[in-house]
Amino acid sequence: MKLHKKDLILHLKFSFIMQTIVATNYSVYFDASGYEKLASILVPTHYSKLFIIVDENTSEHCLPHLLKNLATEVAIEIIELEAGEINKNITTCSEVWGALSDLGADRKSIILNLGGGVVSDLGGFVACTFKRGIDFINIPTTLLAMVDASIGGKNGVDLGNLKNQIGIIREPKAVVVDTKFLETLPQNEMRSGLAEMLKHGLIFDKCYWDKFKNLKDLDTDDLNQLIHQSIEIKNTIVSEDLTEQGIRKSLNFGHTLGHAIESYFLEDETKTNLLHGEAIAIGMILESYISQEKGLLSSEEYQEIKYIISDIFERVDFTQSEIANIIDLLIYDKKNEFGKVQFALLDGIGQIKINQEADNTLIYKAFEDYVH
Repeated sequence: MKLHKKDLILHLKFSFIMQTIVATNYSVYFDASGYEKLASILVPTHYSKLFIIVDENTSEHCLPHLLKNLATEVAIEIIELEAGEINKNITTCSEVWGALSDLGADRKSIILNLGGGVVSDLGGFVACTFKRGIDFINIPTTLLAMVDASIGGKNGVDLGNLKNQIGIIREPKAVVVDTKFLETLPQNEMRSGLAEMLKHGLIFDKCYWDKFKNLKDLDTDDLNQLIHQSIEIKNTIVSEDLTEQGIRKSLNFGHTLGHAIESYFLEDETKTNLLHGEAIAIGMILESYISQEKGLLSSEEYQEIKYIISDIFERVDFTQSEIANIIDLLIYDKKNEFGKVQFALLDGIGQIKINQEADNTLIYKAFEDYVH
């Protein structure tokens, strides 16, 4: 089976065996070894009750597969959320905290987050704050959650339409990646996850980035290796800087403008919401242009980045007033310091410079180049 750039659904089993990745305080397990690890963790002498957080999509498509492979004598309760970024807020947290209390959760309970980025982010935050913190495990079901959201210990929710303003950094007990879940994932969700994988190559490993130049020639086994390598890249960065005081800021490439774009589309009821990866793809093109204009990235490198990302993701048009509104949202970015917007910019493909600034004129120019 070949993977085409705008057709990324998987139907075949993978033959590449992914080895366990060891993080600072937890490990990432894959496929069968992950369920073996769950069986060793989820024992009645360690935990009083297991709460599985799902949304309506993972409840239907993923929960039956999990329960079939989950060997535990710990009592299980299911808590189902409404799907979508719009529900990643404190109100939903309050509802989950209430459900946990009503269902008898205590400090020896454990939460298992079965879902994409929203479930991982919110479920982790709920676990970190309920009774001042209980253990949690992430089982990501989307490509984006596998390579990004479930890895690295960031947990949190949005404040209104502003992305990830409320949260805490605390690592999970374990992460279990089961690539079988990708078989039911819609194409747009597959593309969304691909954006974070592209980012990992751009900021850290040019050879990894180069593998995406001929995406149509990759088969599903190649993708399995790319997933594993993407997780390794993020884990390497996070292990060096868990609390984002230095090199972890590199993971924000594409996210300063990308989050503002995503927030704007969440805020405007006339707009169809963008998936996280769709917004980040735009952000990476824009911030690559800024990198070029600041003399950090060659014109040839910028054109390569723009071409490859644009070949995977549909272009989104922006009016001048929309660009102005997006720029206004930058003041709320959680990475800002001393009132100044901070960018992580490319210093050539595979290298990054953190704590960079760009004025509004340059940001406007980046948008103009993107839409034309």
